Amino acid sequence: MSQPLADRPTLAEAVVEAMRDGIRHRTFVPEQTYSVQQVADLLGVSRSPVREGLLKLEEAGLVQFSRNRGFHVVLPRSRDIAEIFGVRLALEPAAAARVARRADAELLGSIRAAMEALRAAAATGDEATFWRHDRELHRLLLVGGGNPRAASIVAALRSTTALLGPPTSAGPRDLRQIGEEHAPIVAAVLAGDGDGAEAAMAAHLTSTGLLLVAQAEGTAVDHPDVQRIWDDVAG
Repeated sequence: MSQPLADRPTLAEAVVEAMRDGIRHRTFVPEQTYSVQQVADLLGVSRSPVREGLLKLEEAGLVQFSRNRGFHVVLPRSRDIAEIFGVRLALEPAAAARVARRADAELLGSIRAAMEALRAAAATGDEATFWRHDRELHRLLLVGGGNPRAASIVAALRSTTALLGPPTSAGPRDLRQIGEEHAPIVAAVLAGDGDGAEAAMAAHLTSTGLLLVAQAEGTAVDHPDVQRIWDDVAG
């Protein structure tokens, strides 16, 4: 962790972030039951903020308590992933369209710069930097579309899908291909083409969502079960 837990905004929030990191890096795994005391000892804090943080994670569906037995981690299932992308599809394509129709020169410059940074990180294979610029590009489009609350919602949803481990770049797409999925979105936004930006964002989210659903199902993206789950929840 980059700073001591005691220096974070609240200990409960710090516990939530530390648990998310632990789940992402498989320090905490679904197959094992943990106690509040174990987490408190690991993080060097008292049990009270750990309980508070775990309750927040329970509300998000990421941990489940067992009576007198502690808790275990619950990773997002395929239907959870499809639901997350259904929410993103309801928010992000419309935001991209609004940005295309009304963005000022400063915002357009920021969007262009984020795309250039995304490409540069893909070219060097710098995954951490790539995903940071990916998140920033999506954030700019949501905030620029006039809905900062939607940006917060999407950030939280992305934190959940990130718990699945390696991103979709570990599968059939490399960083360059993922980066270039953003190119039609940005090109349409810069051209003031609202319909094009909306369609390109929807295509990008659908591609990513289907790949993650397939990963969770342990099958190919063209498997009928993947499309069925997608159509039931996000289609």
